[in-house]
Amino acid sequence: MTPGVWIPVSIGVLAWLALVGVAWWITSCRIRGDDLRGGFFVRVMQLMARFQHRVTYEGLEHVPTRVGDDWSTVGEPLIVACNHTAGIDPLLVQAAITFEPRWMMAADMRAPALEWFWRFAGIIFVDREETGSEPLRTAIKHLKANRVIGIFPEAHIERPEKRLLPFKDGIGMMIRRTGAKVLPVVIEGTPQVDPAYASLWRTSRARVRFLPLVDYADREMKPAEITRDLERVFIEATGWPIADESPRLVDGWWAFPLLPGQDEADRYRISLGGDS
Repeated sequence: MTPGVWIPVSIGVLAWLALVGVAWWITSCRIRGDDLRGGFFVRVMQLMARFQHRVTYEGLEHVPTRVGDDWSTVGEPLIVACNHTAGIDPLLVQAAITFEPRWMMAADMRAPALEWFWRFAGIIFVDREETGSEPLRTAIKHLKANRVIGIFPEAHIERPEKRLLPFKDGIGMMIRRTGAKVLPVVIEGTPQVDPAYASLWRTSRARVRFLPLVDYADREMKPAEITRDLERVFIEATGWPIADESPRLVDGWWAFPLLPGQDEADRYRISLGGDS
């Protein structure tokens, strides 16, 4: 075989082998059984986590593993509770675990162009300005079926970075009603950009820490007490301060709590739909 023949043949064989390798790599991630879309999305998340955000993962020994081929359960109710730093947060968490939480998300971040993805992911949307119980009931029902919920109990992205926001009491209610264990996840180092989804194409050196599981089943604590105790877990794990109040909506902007020494003109604001 002359060089003019074997060189393109060799390139074709190598390309075919590379294609087979990529196909095997994608299909080997069977997070949704025979549904290849789930595996494809997870592999994309893993590539983003490794090369775009260069994530350092710690505490992976604390992460439960899924039960058999059931992508949606670890055999008992579980809440993956994360502090919120950027729109990329849930993707970085999903890239490191073998099961799929059903995430709760602010309704004002529900981009219509991604409606197909929201349905595929089973997102539970929450109106941050209303106290309706339907999303809470949906999450509790999911947990009682021994499934996993993913939640950002601050309900907003932290601004400025490395300052926690008060946790919403809904997480304490979910834990009390279902007996779910909690996997606390501390995220830092993600892109500090607005709007939140801009972090999808920015680079960073992120750090994701999985803390030991917290179990409130045998503790005589009310929902609000559970919520405050989870705040304590994050404060002690990070050493960060926590704001006195949550952001409030003012004229279409989320107005964040003032830092010591700031006056009203210095208040950090994010436009409605700019954080999640």
